[in-house]
Amino acid sequence: MGHPKTVNHLSLCAGYGGIDLGLRSKIKNIRTVCYVEIEAFAIENLVAKIEAKKLDLAPIYSDLKTFPFGKFRGCVDILSGGFPCQPFSGAGKKAGTEDPRHLFPYILKGITECEPDIVFLENVEGIISSKLKGDEWSDPEGTPVLLHVLRELERVGYESTSSIFSAAEDGASHQRRRVFIMGVRKGLS
Repeated sequence: MGHPKTVNHLSLCAGYGGIDLGLRSKIKNIRTVCYVEIEAFAIENLVAKIEAKKLDLAPIYSDLKTFPFGKFRGCVDILSGGFPCQPFSGAGKKAGTEDPRHLFPYILKGITECEPDIVFLENVEGIISSKLKGDEWSDPEGTPVLLHVLRELERVGYESTSSIFSAAEDGASHQRRRVFIMGVRKGLS
């Protein structure tokens, strides 16, 4: 009997490693090959979890905008990311796609360069009501950002879907509702 294939994972906007830990709890043969995180306190937390063997030992890059996605082409099964929620959060300025922290365009570029089999993204519910601003998008101004993200994944070859889940659904004592977006490369499903 052979060993199951290792599932290689690229963790973008890794934060504290929440998506990584969740994937690890459900996919026993997953291996994170690289983390990308800009916040120093989050990087310190990632390092502590790596040292405690709660997360895989892998390099940590600090700049998603210059990350060499092409070097990971053909090496990534799952690309995940909890891209910054501040542009869409009800608690923030709600600048949406005009906020410099809106990183989905960089993630999309990375997806096209490394071509993972599965894309798994997370954001706040405000991404549903936030609208595209300006005319630099492939969808018209006023399109809901979540719809735009789903369409962009479709345009680059992924069947995509989204849903809202809460932390309470996994046993937590709080709601913390989030939008999860899944893209599966066409031809794999």
